[in-house]
Amino acid sequence: MTSVRKTLIANALLVRSSGKVYRWARGDLLIDGDRIAAIEAPGTIPPDRADAIVDGARRLVMPGLINGHMHSWDHYLKGCLENLTTEVAMSLIRPRKAVALTPRQMYLRTVVGALESLRTGATTIVDDLSLGQLFSREHIDAAFQAYEDTGTRAFVGFSMIDRAVVDSYPFGEAEFPPALLSELRGLKRPTADQLLGLVRDLAAKGKHPKSARVATLVSPSAPHRCTDGFLVASRKLADELDLPVMTHCQETRMQLITAEEFYGRSLVAHLDHLGFLKENTSLIHATWLSKRDIEIIAKSGASVQYNPWSNAIMGSGVAPLRALLDAGINVSMGSDGCGLLYGVNMLNTLGTGAVIPKIASPDSDNWPTAEDIYRAGCEGGAQAFGLADRLGKIEPGFKADLVCYDLDATTLTPLNHPVRQIVYGERGAAIRDVFVDGRHVVRDGRNTMVNETALLREMQAAHAELGDTLVSSQEDAAPFHDALMRVYLRALSCPIASDHYAALMTGNNIAGQTPNA
Repeated sequence: MTSVRKTLIANALLVRSSGKVYRWARGDLLIDGDRIAAIEAPGTIPPDRADAIVDGARRLVMPGLINGHMHSWDHYLKGCLENLTTEVAMSLIRPRKAVALTPRQMYLRTVVGALESLRTGATTIVDDLSLGQLFSREHIDAAFQAYEDTGTRAFVGFSMIDRAVVDSYPFGEAEFPPALLSELRGLKRPTADQLLGLVRDLAAKGKHPKSARVATLVSPSAPHRCTDGFLVASRKLADELDLPVMTHCQETRMQLITAEEFYGRSLVAHLDHLGFLKENTSLIHATWLSKRDIEIIAKSGASVQYNPWSNAIMGSGVAPLRALLDAGINVSMGSDGCGLLYGVNMLNTLGTGAVIPKIASPDSDNWPTAEDIYRAGCEGGAQAFGLADRLGKIEPGFKADLVCYDLDATTLTPLNHPVRQIVYGERGAAIRDVFVDGRHVVRDGRNTMVNETALLREMQAAHAELGDTLVSSQEDAAPFHDALMRVYLRALSCPIASDHYAALMTGNNIAGQTPNA
């Protein structure tokens, strides 16, 4: 870790937001402490104002991306699962036979995601960390320490639920064998008071996003996984402590059926009914939306977390991005799970997010631009979590969270439009330097805070130690998996209202197939 607090990035190509477009020009950028102190013409800032100088002649400097939604907790399952829908996959990532971890194993799985994030353009991670059947401060402290050690900015929630996972699905009484249903309902889990108390305690100890690099937030997992009372209590806690809130919402078609069975209205409408939707509140995925849902979200000031890679790989569908943007809704970007989705590459998330809408609709006038997507990936994330005054832009006074790309990389040669070439072409190979909170946490492609090689090898050893337990947990999940498949197929046969945007592509190019007014 370096003690340098003033760094001059000299004569770099700086990409800065200007309204709805990005502009780029050569300039000197001075970092003082954790902030950008000055941006001036090349050669203007005297070198003696800095303790360290980075030659920016062959560097493209962009705002660090904000990964607005990821799960670090399934990292040991990377490569294990394929071609499972979101609901059916829950039998394996929220198994009835939990995989017990040591605090060090928790630390290591968190470290891997942090390292990959920095290597792929994200300086901020929002980790929806499920504690599963455990409630251990040692494990929680280990995850926080991983983010502290790697130099990552991280906001950590706890994927909070206060009802049995099995009771978050429709048709459970009919499709689950009674003995299995009883067993799953009896699985140990943290209590509502423990979860809310944990967030309160962390915030009281300085882990607040507005003052700490590694902080907490409020994250009830999803409306249908929580009682109404718990959702209201979560909202109240967030308001009291001025914390951001996030929750999964209408990620899949099955969740529309779930909402109708549970509430007789959409999850969006139900959250609105409870007074849950406000500014600094993020609806994760929001893939299956009606026009009325979009009107409710827009009126509330809440944000939508666009998770295109996850939505694609899990078969959830294509979110109505253009409708969200046209409604004035703030859109942020997220990678989702570490293991189930093969990593947390935010540049991959951006690229997927830019191209998927193009094959979902033939109307090229409504396709997102690379600038729409990059803005969602940085400024949108900052706004979603109440930090638009300090994150997501390269401006004096903003946090020095910066990513420096090599202008000699093939993806940037020749250079015509940096934002387009980063979004569509770059996946991390060109990243040379990363600054978070003003610290030079990646220099010449290597993390300066930790020994990456040693940690990755230790993670491999930890995975080997867990091998039999992981296999046993997956094998034990078979009855849960089979029951969830029956629920999924039954829900698939249920009709949904015709006013929802078509999230699955089959038939989307049929003339006149648009949501009803």
